[in-house]
Amino acid sequence: MMRWCRFSTGGPISYGIIDGDTVTEVEGSPFDAYTKTSNTHKLDAVKLEVPVIPPTFYAAGINYPEHVTWAAQMRGEEPVLPKQADVGYRAINALVPDGHDIIVPKDATEMLQYEGELVVVIGKTCRNVTEEQALDYVLGYSIGNDVSERTWQKGDRTMWRAKNTDTFKPMGPWIVTDLNPDDFHVVIKVNDNIVGEYDVATAIFGVRTFISKMSQYLTLVPGDILWMGTDGATENMVDGDVCSISINDIGTLTNKVNWQK
Repeated sequence: MMRWCRFSTGGPISYGIIDGDTVTEVEGSPFDAYTKTSNTHKLDAVKLEVPVIPPTFYAAGINYPEHVTWAAQMRGEEPVLPKQADVGYRAINALVPDGHDIIVPKDATEMLQYEGELVVVIGKTCRNVTEEQALDYVLGYSIGNDVSERTWQKGDRTMWRAKNTDTFKPMGPWIVTDLNPDDFHVVIKVNDNIVGEYDVATAIFGVRTFISKMSQYLTLVPGDILWMGTDGATENMVDGDVCSISINDIGTLTNKVNWQK
């Protein structure tokens, strides 16, 4: 198991390997050849950046039963579970790292909500793979907060504002390799109060299914990310709220809501 990060110390951004409370800078990246350098830093002395800037940012969307049911109730409809693993897209401009504020435009409504999600990071070029092969193409896992403005989500023809506004996609704090996604448990807190938790294994379609299905049509490349969706009902966040998402064996992603006046 390795913990990969992107970090800075006031200058250029570098990839690093975290061992305990020490970050060792590397030349190269986790997606190709790399060598460790002699440059080391204390983890609490560096600025952690978004752990990867993906070529393509995929999102599984409605992928957990309770969340599908809750969303249908919000729309006044009967819940219908998806019959296949459908994937959508998010915008790279929305990505921010652990510790960065979620900056909310002043014209957003009170329906600003968190979605704590597992992030899958693709490690090598992937095309036409089976479910049994799928995890061989995963570098590792991170954590994401799919911040959503529900009024915009309902009213806009696409989700260009609702989910893709700058800073609406916190991700981090790092990438952890060699883990089994079936073992993950997600805990979501707002201001230290648990507001949601679920097991990743309860997804309607799991990581293996998504990667295999996507690879029949799309070439996944190193650095691509897939956010796996959230479960349960989500609640509104207000100015000053601190949202933390924890996944066992990965860590905790924490971001504060900063509503523009």
